[in-house]
Amino acid sequence: MKEEAPIIKPEELLLLKQSTPIVIVDARSGADAKDRYAAAHIDGALHVDLDKDLSNVKPDPADGGRHPLPDFIQFSKVLTRLGITPHTHVVIYDDKNGANAASRFWWMLKSIGHKKVQVLDGGFDAAIKTGVPTSSKEEVPLKTEVYETSQWQLPLADINEVDRATQNDNYLIIDVREKDRFDGLREPIDSVAGHIPGAINIPLQGNLDADGFFKTPIVLKEQYSQVLQGKKAEHVIVHCGSGVTACHTLLAMAYAGMEIPKLYVGSWSEWSGRNRRMVTNTKD
Repeated sequence: MKEEAPIIKPEELLLLKQSTPIVIVDARSGADAKDRYAAAHIDGALHVDLDKDLSNVKPDPADGGRHPLPDFIQFSKVLTRLGITPHTHVVIYDDKNGANAASRFWWMLKSIGHKKVQVLDGGFDAAIKTGVPTSSKEEVPLKTEVYETSQWQLPLADINEVDRATQNDNYLIIDVREKDRFDGLREPIDSVAGHIPGAINIPLQGNLDADGFFKTPIVLKEQYSQVLQGKKAEHVIVHCGSGVTACHTLLAMAYAGMEIPKLYVGSWSEWSGRNRRMVTNTKD
């Protein structure tokens, strides 16, 4: 089965909708995400909830972070409910150009070996501007057989590996959060400000051009090749606050044709709750 490019342009989606059976997924998140979806979504799109569908949220973020991955039974039920089979062409969008939950869902599908999955460049706003039809009606997914899943095939790093990586120059830890959060100048979500010792800050906003679309694969490859400086993907760990927006950078690397590094799902929300060896600003 042909593996699709990780990113699809709105114009391409418009043509694809007219010629190919696809499942479109609205991955907008936030307290009012379901209301915004009900008010207007891409015609035919089905909604997924970051907390309920794409995570196994636990009472304490120190236990795996704010958005741990769901177990495979839970994820299988989500995919089956959406009418997705291993052969389905899936297009995912949100309203943050993949940085909301679209890239997280892309990573999860990619990680179970799904071939035909893409994230919509520019998200919901770009779709509207391009003339992709929208709707406020209730969408009914196709009934399909159970989507069997059993393992994550893309590389993951746990907190113990990250701990070891902080003391190993062969590793590179990339934090994709905004610079002021990395520097410990503010922390709007987690209980402690700062960053993992030895991590470097490559904010995910650098994946996008001035118009809010992904930079070209050539530009992204040059950008990240300079950062990695020859390090193998197995020695690169990417994280964020809770393992969601880090997937935006993994998506950008995949779009650039690069090998996908390790995702630290627990990210800062787990690290800051369990490991007190931290810095609060870049001068410490």
